[in-house]
Amino acid sequence: MKEEQIVQQVMEEVRKQMGSAGTDKFVPNRGGTFTEFVGTAFGDTVGLVIAHVDPVIHEKLGIDPKYKSLGILGARTGAGPQLMAADEAVKASNSEVVLLEMPRDTKGNGGHGCLLLFGAEEVSDARRAVEIALKNLEYLFGDIYMNEAGFIELQYTARASYALNKYMGAPLGKAWGLIVGCPAGAGVLMADAAVKAANVEIVNFASPARGTSHSNEFMIMISGDSGAVKQAVIAGREMGLKVLGTMGEVPQSLQVPYIK
Repeated sequence: MKEEQIVQQVMEEVRKQMGSAGTDKFVPNRGGTFTEFVGTAFGDTVGLVIAHVDPVIHEKLGIDPKYKSLGILGARTGAGPQLMAADEAVKASNSEVVLLEMPRDTKGNGGHGCLLLFGAEEVSDARRAVEIALKNLEYLFGDIYMNEAGFIELQYTARASYALNKYMGAPLGKAWGLIVGCPAGAGVLMADAAVKAANVEIVNFASPARGTSHSNEFMIMISGDSGAVKQAVIAGREMGLKVLGTMGEVPQSLQVPYIK
């Protein structure tokens, strides 16, 4: 069998593992399961809702009791896409991200999974937040590229909102970008290329020993003028693709790239 065919088979298997319910798209609850289930989406992501949270859960998780309902995103793969999706969700629903944790996961790869909770006073708002987030995930996995050696992830938004501000230090209302490389050495090179390419500010960073679950990643979060942030993210992506390409086959996007 030719090497190209082997690579394609590997990438198809990765997509199957990272997808959910046999599809890459958001699969909504059709009413035939249970009321707490909202749907599934890419990255082995499940969306759930608790209509009336037990006071003990409020207390243990340190969640404001006014949030009687919780929306839940649980994923084996991701964190960046889920938080980006949640940032869009809070713009369009009366909810707040009240918890984000990033366990070591990615189903055996070098990155994270995630647990993300929306707090809302009304169950309809919690459910709406989860639905919006799930529907955005396929799109937001577009600039994650993988091969047998590792992966890179890029994210970009022209206007960061409360979720990115709270958990990633993104200035409200300003352009924000995420640049991640795995293995971590690739991420350092990507970060250097990015900040050299445009006038941006590093507002946060993470490495295997800082800000991650000891995952094999290095990442920076940048802010600034919209055009500059996008230019820096693209420069980081180009460098990451080159580095991964020297370690294995040509990295493949998991979905359709959206940062252009």
